[in-house]
Amino acid sequence: MHILFIADPLEHFKIYKDTTFSMMREAQRRGHKLSACVPQDLNWQRGRPVTAKVREVVLTGEQQSWFREDAVIERPLHAFDAVLMRKDPPFDAEYIYATHLLEQAEREGARVINRPRALRDHPEKLAIMEFAEYTTPTLVTRDPDAVRAFHAEHQEIILKPLDGMGGMGIFRVRADGLNLGSIVETLNRHGAQTIMVQRFVPEITQGDKRILVIAGQPVPFSLARIPQGSEVRGNLAAGGKGVAQPLTDQDRRIAEAIGPVLSERGLLLIGLDVIGNSLTEINVTSPTCFQEITEQTGFDVPAMFIDALEAELR
Repeated sequence: MHILFIADPLEHFKIYKDTTFSMMREAQRRGHKLSACVPQDLNWQRGRPVTAKVREVVLTGEQQSWFREDAVIERPLHAFDAVLMRKDPPFDAEYIYATHLLEQAEREGARVINRPRALRDHPEKLAIMEFAEYTTPTLVTRDPDAVRAFHAEHQEIILKPLDGMGGMGIFRVRADGLNLGSIVETLNRHGAQTIMVQRFVPEITQGDKRILVIAGQPVPFSLARIPQGSEVRGNLAAGGKGVAQPLTDQDRRIAEAIGPVLSERGLLLIGLDVIGNSLTEINVTSPTCFQEITEQTGFDVPAMFIDALEAELR
């Protein structure tokens, strides 16, 4: 197969932990050809298919110069056996425009994973609304009065923007409500921007678990991202410590309820975030933690993913 990875620039990869890199490495190990581009490289012109200026690359096995660029060439996306959309958030207007270009490429015969429409239809914070029975009490609003009422009811809350990643812009407010007004003004920009508010889940001290689901099937281990020091965020990007552990019965229940539904809609890979027994987010754009789980448990997550990708394309 010839696989195109649409991602952030290769030069920005931290290959010791990057999930897209682990996918590329496993794909190359199996003899598949690799190309890469960024969303800015996508083009469409009337009378022509969607194309991208792509870098044909070979992984070298070295730590510093970890890839070799053999060619830069413009190709139609339908010429690839698979196009993997792995661009990190923010899930902003440019990301949405990219999904429209990718959907046009689908109409021309490209196999895009995860499917562009499914990416658009499942924004990572809001996708939990469909599966509310598994979530902690949650509010989505622009209204500061609604936030204050939610805080009065639940006492200790978490506030977050809808387009963040890696723990960016997450605030915890305790029962005393200190700085609640200022935090709401900052996040919702005086009513111009919708935010999410959730009841604080004390089990965050045991970690914010990332549960990977591939082709509707859960990986048998999660990565619990445990906050360090006085930090409330477990995200690895915010300094959390990643500890792999077997799925609990509730973890598996959540994954087996949600995974097949979203797989049927074209989401080959998703990442569920679970604190305690509560679902908090559904990650669909570029779920991570492949390398951490594989290194700590011996379960080969990249191999499970490439197995699923090959089966999808048969």
